[in-house]
Amino acid sequence: MSEWMQELFGVKKPVIGMCHFHPLPGDPQFEAQKGLEWVYDRALEDLRALQAGGIDAVMFSNEFSLPYLTKVETVTVASMARVIAELKPDIKIAFGVNVLWDPAASLDLAVATDAKFVREIFTGVYASDFGIWNTNCGAVIRHQHAIGAQGVRLLFNIVPEAASYLGMRDVADIARSTVFNTNPDALCVSGLTAGAETSAQTLGIVKGAVPDTPVFANTGVRVDNVEEQLSVADGAVIGTAFKQDGYIWNPVEADRVKAIMDKVKGLR
Repeated sequence: MSEWMQELFGVKKPVIGMCHFHPLPGDPQFEAQKGLEWVYDRALEDLRALQAGGIDAVMFSNEFSLPYLTKVETVTVASMARVIAELKPDIKIAFGVNVLWDPAASLDLAVATDAKFVREIFTGVYASDFGIWNTNCGAVIRHQHAIGAQGVRLLFNIVPEAASYLGMRDVADIARSTVFNTNPDALCVSGLTAGAETSAQTLGIVKGAVPDTPVFANTGVRVDNVEEQLSVADGAVIGTAFKQDGYIWNPVEADRVKAIMDKVKGLR
């Protein structure tokens, strides 16, 4: 296990639970009559359920900001920063942030809230549901240093949801070149959409290609497959499986969190 993972999470095979924010100001589905305080209330309920279930870390994201932008509006980051600031007295574990799908904005939010890590699409060019999806990792990493975010750990999602890599490269080559060219703190491997199972075979290929880099199973980890997934991966990011009825837009249930975390603790 890498030194930074042990220092940040304090456990082997850490599990990061997702706290999904409801639509924010500027989002098409934002409920103005309920306001941002309602978004905070729902996030607080999910945060408390995640922590009661024994999660290792939490990541806040604007999951309900559909359809996503690859360069978000200022109001999104500002709203997320307000909600996280209000949540901070209740946060008892390490936390990270993810502003979908804007890596520079994710780093801005991390600096504003003292988040310890971000997960984003930092590299590659994709054909996606959001159009041609391009990145500029060199500019983003320079932005990280310019704003004093050198201590923020970067989790690179190299198999983006709802997108396909442009160009004929297999996942092992992508993993090796990403590590060589950009020095990520960890790689995340995903299924097609949020909640879709990550292929254990793909996880194995990525881990075999970059054995010295932590690899996270990024989607679709459930109580029935967590042992298989973590037999290969160094950690997991879980959202949907913690929700009522395993449905992504439902609230988090502490009992579902505990059921998975009990299995994880058995693996440790």
